[in-house]
Amino acid sequence: MSTTPPQRSATEQARLDAELIDLVEHKITFNQMLGLKVLQLRPDFRVRFDMRPELVGHYHYGRLHGGVISAALDAMGGCALMLAIADKHGHESTEQVMHRFLKMGTIDLRVDFLRQGMGEHFVASAEVTRLGGRVGSTQMRLVNNDGTLIATAAAAYIVS
Repeated sequence: MSTTPPQRSATEQARLDAELIDLVEHKITFNQMLGLKVLQLRPDFRVRFDMRPELVGHYHYGRLHGGVISAALDAMGGCALMLAIADKHGHESTEQVMHRFLKMGTIDLRVDFLRQGMGEHFVASAEVTRLGGRVGSTQMRLVNNDGTLIATAAAAYIVS
């Protein structure tokens, strides 16, 4: 007979969620420079960022820089895996879960640029396709304020 490990309390889950949002929006300072703001943690992790002059890649057309697109999608993949790891270890405290993220890093990232990065703001989302003991895989999407798909990505991350 299998028993499921105890899950964290609602209070501890709220604490962990607040720590994850703080990590994404403030502690990862490059995300802060991009202006990433968490829209939703669950069921699908999503962030938004506004178009700003600092993010322009083509001065004449005012298009979003390809490196910004790549960085935002990479950040989304890692963050989606953080949520999956937190859920997988539902019996652990916030401190224990946050400690697990110290070893995470991108192994491989493939970005498909589908359309020009035009828009007032952008929303990035990610889905975990596999969470193994050492490696996690994700698929990501970036849309503009009109919902037009700008880019997709797939990535692998070391998770332990």
